[in-house]
Amino acid sequence: MINQFLFATGIENSNPTIQGGTYRQDELEKCGHYQHWRTDFDLVEQLGIRFLRYGPPIHTTFLGEGNYDWSFADQTFNDLRLRDIVPIVDLCHFGVPDWIGNFQNPDFPELFAGYARAFAQRFPWVQLYTPVNEMYVCAEFSALYGWWNEQLRSDTAFVTALKYIVKANVLAMGAILEIRPDALFIQSESSEYFHAENPAAIKPAEILNAKRFLSLDLNYGRRVDSEMYEYLLDNGMSRDEYHFFLSHNLKQYCIMGNDYYQTNEHRVAADGSTRASGEVFGYHVITRQYHDRYRLPVMHTETNLWQGHNGDEAVNWLWKEWANVLRVRNDGVPIVGFTWYSLTDQVDWDAALRENKGTVNPLGLCDLHRQIRPVGHAYKQLISDWQQVLPAQSVCLQVPIIMPSESGQPWAQQKQDDAKQARNQVSNSVSKTNQADA
Repeated sequence: MINQFLFATGIENSNPTIQGGTYRQDELEKCGHYQHWRTDFDLVEQLGIRFLRYGPPIHTTFLGEGNYDWSFADQTFNDLRLRDIVPIVDLCHFGVPDWIGNFQNPDFPELFAGYARAFAQRFPWVQLYTPVNEMYVCAEFSALYGWWNEQLRSDTAFVTALKYIVKANVLAMGAILEIRPDALFIQSESSEYFHAENPAAIKPAEILNAKRFLSLDLNYGRRVDSEMYEYLLDNGMSRDEYHFFLSHNLKQYCIMGNDYYQTNEHRVAADGSTRASGEVFGYHVITRQYHDRYRLPVMHTETNLWQGHNGDEAVNWLWKEWANVLRVRNDGVPIVGFTWYSLTDQVDWDAALRENKGTVNPLGLCDLHRQIRPVGHAYKQLISDWQQVLPAQSVCLQVPIIMPSESGQPWAQQKQDDAKQARNQVSNSVSKTNQADA
């Protein structure tokens, strides 16, 4: 077992549908991972990275209820295990299989929980998970902005998508814990802030700043703000659905992952419309807001920037984000990891995957020819400089991780047995409390 700061990258595996569901934006295909996955894993090792946000393509793996094609996952995950690279498994990244349809499907949460359980059974050595990536963004882009999947534009569609997405995440966590009792869940959620342009914009900005917390409030079983409670009920969430989240709190197994980009802060006009503001507060200030609300360990789970014309813009952004991480840590927030996302350049994210143009976005540690970019070299140096320093600091919470190569050891099994016993004790205690209340 190791206790170390989680320096990570990820392999971009977004797969939403567009064009009325007729075309799937499969980033694993567009970025060449299906063809070059061994080279991609070589690059992870070459950069000195031991933690990888990664997941199987759900649309080609989850073929039907109880029906799975694990052929690609078997190849890739078994190779990661041999390399002793720790995957943070991303099971749903903005899309669902065609047979499920989209995030308006009320059957999605239970079906997804079955998929998560099946994955955990097939790969019992995996400990770290992000069951559903960026739950709020997924619901917003699919059902409020009309960009992906169901391509709807209403508050009712948004609340429907959100409640099913978060319920799927909660049920998946429970299903995985049945198989791997010491599993840890790293939420990857966009950390947002909305700035009022003028006094008339204060109220709409306040509403948006309350709304940004909805996915994590529900996921962590936290009572939402009163105005948001009315919003949820006015747009289709029942009282019973709301109380499901309050009674299924798995917060103690979670690390709050905050994603931050230059596009995460917004200017709000008096009519409630928004536009990008660029970096105003930055990661440090906004992450403190999220930590003050949830009081969980934190991980910086996504950031990047285009390499730029001068060739050093991404390197400078890496330095700035790392300085913010250190400031968060020095303020006493238990921050456990940092991520440059993703390993390679991405495709069509300049249009938020709304269009299929094949535009390469130079955001990765490496380009699509698998050559390391300047930011990749800088990240490798950053990891080398800091990985032995951070774990020695008492402020830095250390995450007890069983490496893939250690998963078969008797002590590792004992750790899982202890975690299972502790979970059962908590469940029994909660059950007795509920009976007493009744």
